[in-house]
Formats: sequence, structure tokens, C-alpha cells
Amino acid sequence: MKKTIPIFFTINAEYAPFLSIAIASLIENASKDYNYNIHVVYESITTDAINKLKTLEKDNAKIIFTEMKDGLESITNRKENLLRTDFFTLTIYFRIFIPFMFPFYDKAIYIDSDTCIPGDISELYNYDLKENLFGGCTDISCQDNEILCEYFKVNAGASIKEYINSGVLLMNMKKLREVNFEKHFLYLLNKYHFDTVCPDQDYINAMAYGNILHLPNEWDAMPTNGSLVFDNPKIIHYNLFFKPWHYDNVDYEEYFWKYANKSLFKDDIIKEKENFTQEMKEEDAKTLDNLVKRASEIMNNEITFKKIFDNGIEKRF
Repeated sequence: MKKTIPIFFTINAEYAPFLSIAIASLIENASKDYNYNIHVVYESITTDAINKLKTLEKDNAKIIFTEMKDGLESITNRKENLLRTDFFTLTIYFRIFIPFMFPFYDKAIYIDSDTCIPGDISELYNYDLKENLFGGCTDISCQDNEILCEYFKVNAGASIKEYINSGVLLMNMKKLREVNFEKHFLYLLNKYHFDTVCPDQDYINAMAYGNILHLPNEWDAMPTNGSLVFDNPKIIHYNLFFKPWHYDNVDYEEYFWKYANKSLFKDDIIKEKENFTQEMKEEDAKTLDNLVKRASEIMNNEITFKKIFDNGIEKRF
């Protein structure tokens, strides 16, 4: 009997077209020696989108939809909970609750929906996590920005080489449940309301520091304006503003369009690109500037993750 590998995505309705690229590429390139349960945990989604995504199923790959209903009432639209400093979405926090929503899995993969997966996902699953809580890759999307690199070190307490991107996670579900990771996350969030520019990501890095298996960066290859491009990326993560459905000449865009041109959401994706105006591009640039500025300000806060952990006020796992 084939082993089943669980993989999780979290979305709201507007990301369904891009999720189709991630799922289609994942299934096409995954080893046929395994079965795959592809879980889509959603905040909102249309019936039409569900039906289109279900057409991607294969004999060895099921797509299962679960609505996120409970547990996030205390995470509200506050300044410190904004992603990139400019918008609020609960979906970025869903990954933290996955181990407790799905207690029948001891190990799983989480992947952001703005991805394309040309590698064999079973290879990622088969990394030995040992006693680590997570496996992840260095956040190379920020490696060329000195302020953000310093922010990771001063705020979360992890150097740029240690600080992982939370868009691709190999999760030790069993141990995350044992240490009550989600309860401790909610405790810290509601007690301290840490200022962040990468909300879920900063919490994961700060809380799990020292209990993270660092994986080869090909498993979370992000566009870097050509400064670091992998010949054989395993997972491509169109992080931050580097979206091929908004911009031309994005690193790894050919992988995305290979699947987008075959997607049932093709018209939606093309329309999204056509409607992305110059004013919107200028707004992206302003948001990036604001993100860096905000990160610089946060480093001077009296309360940061690093300070409360280093001073023994709170404990890491």
C-alpha cells in the first residue's frame, strides 16, 4: 500500500487561480510511488473555484477543502498584524493551527499558494526532521536589503542565514502538538502584540529558533532580480511583489506560465495582469519602502521577540 503524504495550502477566494498553478505543478512532478492528500484550508472560496480545482485530482492525489472557522478570533486588524505593513489577512496565520486541526498526521508539508512546484514533493517530505519543529529555507528574498537583514537579527533573533521563510514548511506535526505551539503563539500575541512586518514568519522564527532544520534553498526559490537564480528549483515561491501575474521579466516566470496557460483559471490570470496598472506598480514600490522603514523603526522598540527570550522573560521551545 502506498504511503500518503499530506500537503497543505491556505487561501482566500482571490488566490484560487494561483493555487491552481501550485497544485497542477505539484501533482505533475510528484513521484507516483506515493499518494497525496492536498488540503486546502480556506477563509473564503466560491463553489466554482472549488469545482475547477477539483478537476486537477488524479488517482493518487486528492484535493480536500476545509473551512477555517474557529481559533483566530483574537487576531484582529491591528497595525502589528498587517502583512507587509499594508493589509490584513487571517490566512497567513492558518499554518500555525494546522497540526491541531489535523491530529491524524504526524508530519506534513505547508506551501504558500503563490508558488510553482517543478520538483518532486516527496523528496521534501522525506527529509528527517529528527526533533526539530520545522524544516525551512533561508528567506533569500531579503538577503540584499541590509535593513531587513538587521531587522531579522534584532527583532526575531535570527541572522539572515538562520531566518527562514514561512512560505514552505516541513512540519513536525506531532511535536508541534506536544509543545502546544498554537497556544503559546496566541499567548505571546495577545500578551505582547509584537510589532512585525512579517507576522506569522517572525513568530515562527522567534519561537522555534534552535529547533529548525535548514533545507536547501532550491525548496523555496524566490525571485531576487537575478542576484540568486537556481538552475533546478524544486519549489518556486513568487514572494512579496515578484508576481508574474503582475510583472514581466520575473525570475522563474516561465515555470508559472507553463501551467497558467493550461489552467481553467487562465482568463482570470490574464485579466489580473492586464488590470494591474502603473499606479498599482508604483504603490507596490511605496509599500516596499514603507516595509523597510517600519522594520527600521521596530528595531528600536522596548519589546521585541529577541529581548523577551534573551532576557528569560519567556522561553523558546
